[in-house]
Amino acid sequence: MTSLASKTRILVVGNGMVGHHFVEQLHQSSDNVDITVLCGESRLAYDRVHLSSYFSGASADDLALTTADVYREWGVNVVTNAIVTDLLRDEKKALTEDGQVFPYDKLVLATGSYPFVPPIPGNDQEHCLVYRTIDDLIAIENSARESKVGVVVGGGLLGLEAANALKEAGLETHVVEFAPQLMAVQLDETGGDVLRSKIESLGVTVHTQKATQVIEAGEQSRYRMVFADGTFLETDMVLFSAGIRPSDQLARKSMLALGERGGIVVDDNCLTSDPDIFAVGECALWQNRIFGLVAPGYTMARAAVSALTGGDTVFTGADMSTKLKLMGVEVGSIGDAHERTTGAQSYTYFNQPEGVYKKLVVDESQQKVLGAVLVGDTSDYDTLLQYALNGIDLPENPETLILPSAGAAPALGADALPDTATICSCHNVAKSDIVSAIDEGCCSLSDVKSCTKASTGCGGCTALLKNVVDSELEKRGVEVSKAICEHFNHTRQELFHIVKVNGITSFDELLDKHGTGLGCEICKPAAGSILASVYNDYVLKQEHLPLQDTNDIYLGNMQKDGTYSVVPRVAGGEITPEKLILLGEVAKKYSLYTKITGGQRIDLFGARVDQLPDIWEALVKGGFETGHAYAKALRTVKSCVGSTWCRYGVQDSVKTAIDLENRYKGLRAPHKIKFGVSGCTRECAEAQSKDIGVIATENGWNLYVCGNGGMKPRHADLFATDLDTETLVKYIDRVLMFYVRTADRLQRTSVWMDNLEGGLAYLQDVVMNDSLNINADLEAQMETVVGAYQCEWKTTLESEASRKRFRQFVNTDGTDTNIQFVSERGQVRPATELEKSKGADNLIAVDVI
Repeated sequence: MTSLASKTRILVVGNGMVGHHFVEQLHQSSDNVDITVLCGESRLAYDRVHLSSYFSGASADDLALTTADVYREWGVNVVTNAIVTDLLRDEKKALTEDGQVFPYDKLVLATGSYPFVPPIPGNDQEHCLVYRTIDDLIAIENSARESKVGVVVGGGLLGLEAANALKEAGLETHVVEFAPQLMAVQLDETGGDVLRSKIESLGVTVHTQKATQVIEAGEQSRYRMVFADGTFLETDMVLFSAGIRPSDQLARKSMLALGERGGIVVDDNCLTSDPDIFAVGECALWQNRIFGLVAPGYTMARAAVSALTGGDTVFTGADMSTKLKLMGVEVGSIGDAHERTTGAQSYTYFNQPEGVYKKLVVDESQQKVLGAVLVGDTSDYDTLLQYALNGIDLPENPETLILPSAGAAPALGADALPDTATICSCHNVAKSDIVSAIDEGCCSLSDVKSCTKASTGCGGCTALLKNVVDSELEKRGVEVSKAICEHFNHTRQELFHIVKVNGITSFDELLDKHGTGLGCEICKPAAGSILASVYNDYVLKQEHLPLQDTNDIYLGNMQKDGTYSVVPRVAGGEITPEKLILLGEVAKKYSLYTKITGGQRIDLFGARVDQLPDIWEALVKGGFETGHAYAKALRTVKSCVGSTWCRYGVQDSVKTAIDLENRYKGLRAPHKIKFGVSGCTRECAEAQSKDIGVIATENGWNLYVCGNGGMKPRHADLFATDLDTETLVKYIDRVLMFYVRTADRLQRTSVWMDNLEGGLAYLQDVVMNDSLNINADLEAQMETVVGAYQCEWKTTLESEASRKRFRQFVNTDGTDTNIQFVSERGQVRPATELEKSKGADNLIAVDVI
């Protein structure tokens, strides 16, 4: 350790994430310091990055970064509820509001920032809150108990995090943003539009280009927000998250140099205009910039420690790239996302149906990455970031880095990264640091995290860190864990085996006996899928309910305007006139948009959540069943008319399609499954683009497996020829159950088979030759699933408690008045925000006839 002068007194004002990191780094770097920390809150440092997890079950202790015992062990004196009011710079003393005096030799200001509240009349009322601290969360929680509707003012990163908090608290949630788009700093216009669409599809209403003029008493809700354009929005709670301002009041009072718009001016060593005072984090202004992410703050803290201990680390700015999940929506932004660099050019990929947008910004020579925008899919983020940070030359066709089916440019693997590549920007951990940690004895991802602190900040580098660690361990002959997540040291395949062999019937039992912690967004739905695949139990039982996503919870796909689709099963595409008439009557009664799909079903769109039980009651009574369009399960079995009608047909494809659909309906799997059955080789049912394809021959059926359409189309492989119907069904039973048992989570059949060692030939050997001696078990498991089938909507309708969950709001029978439609081509469609605000001529409010 480097020594300072004997027992130099270091006083740290502020104990946020950056202040705590400074203390931790200084403790590790010098043993000749006497550290005192003045913490303005009642709690010691905690994780502000993941504040919204408080509303999904995390406690204040879960968010804590340290404890009084840890500081005591380090020899750090810490005082909570210590608000510093004055600095006596000449005497080197800090005074607190309760009269305490703290002397120092060196002072570190880590006072952070405070939330900006726009100067709007009425912004100081009881239920007008901010989102910054755990105390703020408690206030929001208390307000939510008395509220139905909540509005977040601010559509930036923090605003959307706050919106997630309100949504988690069970409120009807709105976001009001002054700018024309969401996250205008990180995303371009198209990226902002895609993000808006995805967030609105989750039930959060977004209002852009809105300037609030006053918050006054409401008529239907507690408050009314009146906007400059004459419109208004009623709400019970207003949550301000419109940006931050540096907490520089103490520095201002002490006559330290400040920026024109605030912030404590610092140099590369994070020294202020006083040579004995440092400033780090969001209160510090470096080259006229405030850095509002945790990673730059940590870098500042390390620079300050280096200056104090005689090191040569300085602060030279920071990469502001970010990857995060907002309400489950993946978002990434790298470097020059707005193409502001002279000569910059861009490649874009936009898959509107899937809600995926990617933009790659390159230099004029198309040799280097300048920036990127990713919305809906951030799987390319780590690769693109390393290209950008390390100046790696682009491949011959740069667009292949973001285009899913462009062919061949590979992701940048761990081995391709230079040793100097930064893996974790929060803690400044390079690839070489990870390699050194492994060489010094770290044998797991958790060991490397503990040793280097990588991925313990914002967490955005987790996937890349795992790739590097796995690669380095495998080089050394260490078996790498394939654990599904941190809560289960098992793969999905192993969890399936555990559930089946041990007769485990609930997630709580699985977690108690074979896992740790509380579970997460990875293992919960995976376990829910496994339990459904093994037992085909009602997925909305109380013990299974927390495992389901929004679509499964409401047994329907949520659409962009917050309404739901109604998709009855039409086995094989065959439907009677009576059922057609019933669908028409239901669609007419509830003013639903009606469309015949490529999967030979009829989709009905635009149903409010409170209408779903009544709609399905009519459909179930008329003989329909759920179509599982919301589930990772069998969706459809498409067929042609076959030998019954077609002069080319050689087998009855309709009957076979209906029999197969009725057999496998309700089968839950790692991903959705589609079948096709064609009555001859003309292939009118497009069976070779399906997970299971069946094509008639003169001698029986040809079976194709593991194809799919979608973003990455793949033709199915011919598995067996000229099968009789009984053998066909046996083979399908075995293939599907082997897939359900061994695939990774969210893995399509095509990817699953490609990843099997031996591919198609291996699968044929397992299914046709019983090489693993498991076929009897696979068939028996399928019979269990088939025998346990139930229409989930029929079961739901039979329970009054289940029906209550379909109320629009928890504490009222009212409906969402923001759901509005316009008439187009003789049907309804969701109204745009512009049409709603201007009151378009064809705007209609839909009520049941």
